[in-house]
Amino acid sequence: MNYMISGKNIEVTEALKQKIMDKLNRLSKFLNDDTHVHVTLSVQKLQQIIEITIPIKGTILRTEVEEHDMYAAIDKAIDILEKQVVKYRSKLKDKHKHDNSFKEEFLKELHNIEHDEEVHNELKIAKIKTFDVKPMAREEAIMQMDLLGHDFFVFRDMDNERINIIYKRKGGTYGLIDPEY
Repeated sequence: MNYMISGKNIEVTEALKQKIMDKLNRLSKFLNDDTHVHVTLSVQKLQQIIEITIPIKGTILRTEVEEHDMYAAIDKAIDILEKQVVKYRSKLKDKHKHDNSFKEEFLKELHNIEHDEEVHNELKIAKIKTFDVKPMAREEAIMQMDLLGHDFFVFRDMDNERINIIYKRKGGTYGLIDPEY
């Protein structure tokens, strides 16, 4: 795998680089050798943060972990990514798609394993909610979302009449999803 390791507000030592590469080598049994892995280490206040992004055909595997210790953050991030890789590949197998981002041995191994009920339960819709989407200003949508105590809110933007989604981001800011039709 091709590693791109960088740091923000932290010096990336050789020991950190080696730890990251050793841990990411656990994923090498799943991914092809030419896979690119982007790792960003950062420090904000007392938190050590690691972000790992692996773009593969059709999707992006990504995790961001905050811990008080960078080495603990690395371990946790790799565990999360390993679960994501297995889950993504299982999903592709279920849909009878083939993705050559994965090694052939891993694909054969997956064909011999039956899926856990947990994977299927995670993909089931537990509740369906219908509601009237009213035209409103973006600021009003934020206020409605906060009043409801939700992390997102669906509304019709009164300026362009399109369905939009406003959501809370890390750090207390807001994001807007405005789909193109």
